[in-house]
Amino acid sequence: MPLTTTSIKIDANIKERLHRLAAQKRRSANWLMGEAITQFVAREEAREEFHQDAIDAWNDYKTTGKYVSADRADAWLDRLEAGEDVDPPEETTEG
Repeated sequence: MPLTTTSIKIDANIKERLHRLAAQKRRSANWLMGEAITQFVAREEAREEFHQDAIDAWNDYKTTGKYVSADRADAWLDRLEAGEDVDPPEETTEG
């Protein structure tokens, strides 16, 4: 993927720390900034995906009334963690 150039304004203290860290890591400050931005974007995208999944689940619950209780979900996860190959618990409805 082709690289592009951009500029950012950072505090002088951060810039000094960045250059010191780059020297310790034997990397360029540019590489460290690129890596930091890459990790930040990936982390924030994952958070947004998690948030959207929660909204979708809530909307699905509001539409269907189906859910799995925390106790049943925990029991299922415990069995998975123990190495059992088990299907997820059945959904129930309000009432």
